[in-house]
Amino acid sequence: MSIDILKNKTLYLLDMDGTLYHGEKVIDGAREFIKKLADSGKDFVYMTNNSSKSAEEYLKKLHRLGFLADEKNMFTSGQAAAVYIKQNMPMARVYVMGTKALRNELEKNGINVTENSADCVLCGYDTELTYEKITKACGFLCEGAEFLATNPDIVCPAEDGRYLPDCRTMCQMLTAATKKEPFYIGKPRAEMALCAVSNHNKNPKDAVIIGDRIYTDIKCGVNANITTIMVLSGESTCDDIEKYNIHPDLTIDSIKNLI
Repeated sequence: MSIDILKNKTLYLLDMDGTLYHGEKVIDGAREFIKKLADSGKDFVYMTNNSSKSAEEYLKKLHRLGFLADEKNMFTSGQAAAVYIKQNMPMARVYVMGTKALRNELEKNGINVTENSADCVLCGYDTELTYEKITKACGFLCEGAEFLATNPDIVCPAEDGRYLPDCRTMCQMLTAATKKEPFYIGKPRAEMALCAVSNHNKNPKDAVIIGDRIYTDIKCGVNANITTIMVLSGESTCDDIEKYNIHPDLTIDSIKNLI
């Protein structure tokens, strides 16, 4: 299959880490691809599972790296978590094992974030993690709190080609201590992509998901019945297609192949 599959696509759901950049290093061709979309009148959404930063912080980073972006182009797993909690447990007291940005995202959406007597523990990709946070989270889970997590990513790519522990790795610590498994909210759940599609008044058939992780980005597209393109510039390799038995509609070396 070729890039002809993009012919009738009007909404592009774009992963960020490993797809458009590594840390502060822009992947070759990424800026040009976004400009091409904008110039041709296509809608696009930066859809990231990384909950460590707020949507506003991501916009600042995108602008700093030279990408076109505004608020309507941004959708994070932190925002998706806020939507999920508001819809499913609006009165819950939520303890956040995550960054200040994630806590602020929830509070901005009217969610009761607490340090005491939590009904729910939300674990995110916490770049500010302390042992005190881990201890509190374990305590609340052992007392019966629900266990939610922003995303099931195992590692997060850094700009030097190495990887750092991501949300799922942090959740595994809590599971080992409490025997509780989290409910993951971000990709690969179909709802994250479908929410972004709905926000832009589109249908799934109008959209395409482009990402580097087969078990989150590509699986999300499969779950939502959205066309998928896997780039090999990040975590997943061609071997992972058979390993996970998840098949993207198209696999390319990098975003540059779509210019």
